[in-house]
Amino acid sequence: MEPAEGTPLWRLQKLPAELGPQLLHKIIDGICGRVYPLYQDYQSVWEPTEWTHVLEDITKFFKDVVGKNLSDEEISQQLNQLNSFHQEAIMKCLKSRKGEIKQVLLEEIVAISSAQLQDFDWQLKLALSSDKIATLQMPLLSLHLDIKENGEVKPYSVEMSKEELQNLINSLEAANKVILQLK
Repeated sequence: MEPAEGTPLWRLQKLPAELGPQLLHKIIDGICGRVYPLYQDYQSVWEPTEWTHVLEDITKFFKDVVGKNLSDEEISQQLNQLNSFHQEAIMKCLKSRKGEIKQVLLEEIVAISSAQLQDFDWQLKLALSSDKIATLQMPLLSLHLDIKENGEVKPYSVEMSKEELQNLINSLEAANKVILQLK
């Protein structure tokens, strides 16, 4: 059965089965910061524009599958249009190199922000009144952060009400859950 155009990795069907594992591992090498495979090695199989799509499709597929932590069954469903040689090559390649791809994805996420928390200090204050209200009785948190970015430490200070503090805590807990899922 020929895979329908537009299904994931349908262009891979043109590749002779014996070249599949080699191509897949070279693409993962490229994802991991090493050299991607060269068009010259596969020019007998694909046209230049097709080659670009092959690289993009396979790279996206590997990153999506690992990033979403799909099960073997879910991956197989996405590959059911390919012949069994290519399906098996992709599954073997994923099993052996999943950790490397996951590490690269984590590094990409970390690279989004190079800022790191160096130090922090906090104080709890009770605002008794303001220029508009005679008796306020409102707790305020003063948070002082030292953020290291590009080797330079910058101080930041923020004052929050109880509700704002709760929003911050909820956001940090949500971010922590995402990070734990990626590990």
